Amino acid sequence: MFVEQAWILKRASLTPKRIALVNLETKEQWTYQQLTEEIAKWSHFFESQDLQIGSRVAVFAKNHIQLFAVLFACGLRGLIYVPLNWRMSSKELNEIVADATPSLLLYDDAMNCPLSLENRHPLHLACEVGSLSIRQVDLNDPWLMIYTGGTTGKAKGVVLSFNSVNWNAMNTIISWGLSDDDCTLNYMPLFHTGGLNALCIPLLMAGGTVVIGDKFDAETALLAINQYKTTIALFVPTMYQAMIATNYFMKSSFPSMKVFLSGGAPCPYPIYDAFFMKGLFFKEGYGLTEAGPNNFYISREDAYLKKGAVGKSMQFNEAKIINRAGQSCAPREVGELFVKGKHMFRFYWNNQQETERIVQDGWLKTGDLAMMDEDGDFYIVGRSKEMIISGGENVYPQEVEQCILRHQQVQEVAVIGVADEYWGEIVTAFIVCQDKEVTILEDIKELCGKYLGRYKIPKKIIFIDELPKTSVGKIDKKALQLSIKSTN
Repeated sequence: MFVEQAWILKRASLTPKRIALVNLETKEQWTYQQLTEEIAKWSHFFESQDLQIGSRVAVFAKNHIQLFAVLFACGLRGLIYVPLNWRMSSKELNEIVADATPSLLLYDDAMNCPLSLENRHPLHLACEVGSLSIRQVDLNDPWLMIYTGGTTGKAKGVVLSFNSVNWNAMNTIISWGLSDDDCTLNYMPLFHTGGLNALCIPLLMAGGTVVIGDKFDAETALLAINQYKTTIALFVPTMYQAMIATNYFMKSSFPSMKVFLSGGAPCPYPIYDAFFMKGLFFKEGYGLTEAGPNNFYISREDAYLKKGAVGKSMQFNEAKIINRAGQSCAPREVGELFVKGKHMFRFYWNNQQETERIVQDGWLKTGDLAMMDEDGDFYIVGRSKEMIISGGENVYPQEVEQCILRHQQVQEVAVIGVADEYWGEIVTAFIVCQDKEVTILEDIKELCGKYLGRYKIPKKIIFIDELPKTSVGKIDKKALQLSIKSTN
């Protein structure tokens, strides 16, 4: 009997000899049949540990294909897979473990794991081969619990059911046109929904190949794209910044690539231009741990014509934009983005109050600002918490950042609002220059004066050697706010 939680076994029976997973650093690769055998080993191990349905299995490890065997084995046994962000501090990790109360910890024995659970085992233990038993679960039961990065406060455990994960995968396969001919290269951390759910799990469901990288290096990544004939891949903008600066990017035509995807943060327009000038398709997506993370589709051709657009909601989900009056926004009007669909999370672990706050009548309040054009295509404007109110006027940091990035010497920029007694907040720009010796302050002021309303022009510009980043490569604006407070 086919059990929906066991679709990976069905996939393996359909295409047993196709390559499912490749470990980029070690060159180890598994066919779908070999993946099934690895899943069976972990399933047998979990059975020997006498773990009950709903028990949490915490995993502390860098990117490796073995994590998928553990993930799917958890699904077959009705266990909740809890990947831990190993870049967090010991204090943060212990707080998460205290919240999740895992029954078992698996850790990478090549890493220094600061957690001291009684029941802990190395990830690369020699599991015995055993029979593959499946526990029947309700598809609304939890499968994954991913803790948010905590950039907006204390990390929350986002509980994703079998339905959440599976519907995101099916929605992605159908809406994005994925097939068993596709191959992706993933450097996104596998403790993050972008690493697990953006392309890896959908492609495994479709029967494609997933190449897993660990420590990102721009030239190594570009070489791997050609070596493995990658067709679709997701990187964050900071990774793309490094990639387009390499000589290899300049020289190669990347013939296998159907489209490059950007996510995690708004993408600077110069990155679009670098790909378009080479005749390569490039587009942005939008997602969050609580929904998907895939929510929109835009064709390669439309993305070429509409920089920054994420398109329309996908086949099996909905999206809308609501203004402060609680009404649907008119075209080009900015409001808060709401999404809805079976790919949504179930609840926050141990936090019913926050769950009820963020989910209203089945719709998820994303906290992100968006607008829709006359064609019905969505654009993400920024986080509502990042919006700057200066002298009573709304300023969206992303618009100011895109303007400043027009200057060829600007490598990276982050715009935040800084408290001010007179203006309420002042627009403040942190800029990283490609040439640290070049003075471009007057150029930036002139550029902003040309393209922005006066109230949007940064009143304070700070040149900095490097912008702080979160564990998934996003610019950490919270850290910038703290740095401003510490200097005042």
